[in-house]
Amino acid sequence: MLEATRTFELGQIVITAHALEVLDPEAMLNSLRRHARGDWGELCEEDKAENELSLREGFRLLSAYHDRNGVKFWIITEADRSVTTILLPEDY
Repeated sequence: MLEATRTFELGQIVITAHALEVLDPEAMLNSLRRHARGDWGELCEEDKAENELSLREGFRLLSAYHDRNGVKFWIITEADRSVTTILLPEDY
């Protein structure tokens, strides 16, 4: 489902217990698709540019989104692309 549009490897996809408890599942999936396409969500332009550099250089990638209830969450893909984590900022 994510394969066709992916810009980089996501590795194993994990979700913190807190995020799983409070986030809308559809928002998580849609945002994960966006993250995989290089749509960094609700980041400032400087952070988006940092992600573009990180994509080229193999550093960690961070996206930020809100679910339909207004809950902010992050998606982080590790530098080695082995793991992508969906989490709330307070889970970090």
